[in-house]
Amino acid sequence: MTNDDHCRIGFASRLGFGASGIGTLYRDVSEEAAREVLATAYDAGLRYFDTAPLYGHGLSELRLGQYLRTVPRDSITVSTKVGRYMLPPRGEAVDYGLWASPLRLKPVFDYSYDGTMRSLEQSANRLGFPDFDLVYIHDVDRFTHGDAYDRRFGEAMEGSYRALDDLRKAGHVRAIGVGVNEGDVATRFVEAGQFDAVMIAGRYTLLDHSAADDLFPAAEKAGTEIVVAGVFNSGILATGSDKSAATYDYGAPPAEITARAQRIERICEKHGVPLQAAAIQFPFRNKLVSAAVLGMSRPERIAQNLEWSKYAIPDAFWTDIDGLR
Repeated sequence: MTNDDHCRIGFASRLGFGASGIGTLYRDVSEEAAREVLATAYDAGLRYFDTAPLYGHGLSELRLGQYLRTVPRDSITVSTKVGRYMLPPRGEAVDYGLWASPLRLKPVFDYSYDGTMRSLEQSANRLGFPDFDLVYIHDVDRFTHGDAYDRRFGEAMEGSYRALDDLRKAGHVRAIGVGVNEGDVATRFVEAGQFDAVMIAGRYTLLDHSAADDLFPAAEKAGTEIVVAGVFNSGILATGSDKSAATYDYGAPPAEITARAQRIERICEKHGVPLQAAAIQFPFRNKLVSAAVLGMSRPERIAQNLEWSKYAIPDAFWTDIDGLR
């Protein structure tokens, strides 16, 4: 049986709103500002909203649910993730990492069957939705777990996957997926289970095409849809390579990445194409890509991203980009 036996996801919009920003990723965002950016996104036609318990340690789901409960449920696609649940720290020190002003809760990794159910129960309480359109198993990769990756993979397939598959069969989850940062890890999941979707972060971008080598053939064979995230590779494709603050995968870009980015920028200049427009549109050139999720926390970013997504890019530009491979 392939995933063609499951319903197609049918994303309510191909461009998705990534809700990490309203969870205060990098900077504080007020309740009023979060509601404004969500309303702006919805009014602009964005209908796919992606979140996770990790984002603001529950704050993103809480804020997203507060807004989305004011719009027709059948007008939107909502995805969240499992693999962590939140607990009161009870005096324990908590590393809040990149979150500027999260809920003061402690995330606990748990890919077990019961842990997955617990995570979804908490998500349902925060979002206010009894059922889910799409649930991803989150961050089972080397980037997150290092040497513990293999053990975590086994836990996720035995626990999270079985739990989500049971919920899918019962009709409580319409589709299930995996959200990771590495193409070979995503491929391993696709080959190990029956997943409706994979969210791959940063590995199918204007700068990094590596997911096309392993994940895409496996996904096509399995009938698994691709959702791309991190189209700007955490910054360098949004700011340009000449900025001192340019980042690649949340760190300083290696020399070879900077050099490739500069070659791409020269092609953009040659054809008069904004780098950001090319970054947003690149993934959709592949038929397997169903949606792209962009993190946004400022209303003005929504209009700009939509403008870039519709920017007319000549075929000659893509010919030159393809020649870089």
